[in-house]
Amino acid sequence: MSGRTTEVACPRPPGLATGPVYLDYNATTPVDPRVTEAALPYWTEFFGNPSSEHAYGGEPRRALAAARAQVAELVGARPGEIVFTGSGSEANLLALRGAVLAAGAHLVVQATEHPAVLETARALARLHGTRVTVLPVDHHGLVSLDALEAALRAGAGRAVVSIMAANNETGAIQPVAELAALAHSRGALVHCDAAQACGKIPVDVGALGVDLLTVVGHKMYAPRGAAALFVRDGVALEPVVYGGGQERGLRAGTENVALAVALGTAARLAADDLAAGAARRITALRDDLHRRLAEALPGRVRLNGPAEEGRRLPNTLNVSIAGTRGDRVLAAVPSIAAATGSACHSGIESPSPVLTAMGFDAGRASAAIRLSLGRWSTQAEVDTAARALVAAVLGG
Repeated sequence: MSGRTTEVACPRPPGLATGPVYLDYNATTPVDPRVTEAALPYWTEFFGNPSSEHAYGGEPRRALAAARAQVAELVGARPGEIVFTGSGSEANLLALRGAVLAAGAHLVVQATEHPAVLETARALARLHGTRVTVLPVDHHGLVSLDALEAALRAGAGRAVVSIMAANNETGAIQPVAELAALAHSRGALVHCDAAQACGKIPVDVGALGVDLLTVVGHKMYAPRGAAALFVRDGVALEPVVYGGGQERGLRAGTENVALAVALGTAARLAADDLAAGAARRITALRDDLHRRLAEALPGRVRLNGPAEEGRRLPNTLNVSIAGTRGDRVLAAVPSIAAATGSACHSGIESPSPVLTAMGFDAGRASAAIRLSLGRWSTQAEVDTAARALVAAVLGG
């Protein structure tokens, strides 16, 4: 079994040395030790303000520019088109609020977007009277060109369209390039939340044809609090933070150089992984885990999301196991750290809005578990996870 894949040859984060098998990389990734090493001097030795003209500002300013170039290279942008933010949610807010307030636009989103997009849309409707259209998805979680065309035809004025690159729960990869081409033919501006996609699959703003794109560090082995928004040259946005003019005047405040360096380093490492074909190893592990569950639980394991190659993130496996509840299965296997397909608010479990939007009934949605692999996932961990999950289901 272990001969099918090679193990990763980079330093393993200390936090993974003990504890359960980590299969929740879509929630957050461990910080790569190489990222920590690159960022540390900018918390200690190179503490200066990058806007300062004296000697203490020189190295932080250079590092900030280098990090911007590294993020830009990962997504096929120019360095000047990268705006650093404090989170993916903030980047989404800057993109959507910024574009809508700058243009007075009709906002089009799709039903399985991250809450950072959906809640921003609701706030714009509530506070600014913005017209919001929510596109449906099919049973694979994908948006159709026909649905987008109908929404744009029915709208008045310029539209802003926001379509995520890949879903955080199912890994479904949207046909962003085709949707963006259609949107542009109707004069719309296009934003893409690529938080889950960057580093896992190739992301190129030119090939996708998007005007705005969100990059999130803690989904690709950088610390939380490090993110960026690609803003195509010529796109006007209302700032998210007003003040001293940093980040093209869109996000004022003295830059956190250490986190920018961390994000830039993570982007460089992700680009190296993509070039080396690292996704093939992760895909093989994911598919082996799926196969073992399906063989041990015949007829009970149903994939949530596209099955076709290239239509789902290589690391993501979301399955519903008939006759179970996802939260109870995972509670019975403390040796595994993974996620359910449910949302929990004040201790009340409700089916995942993503799976519900895909047309699944409450039983299937509540039975879902998301198993997401990453840079340090191993064959041994897959073996452990498969055995533990099967034992929990059969024992329950």
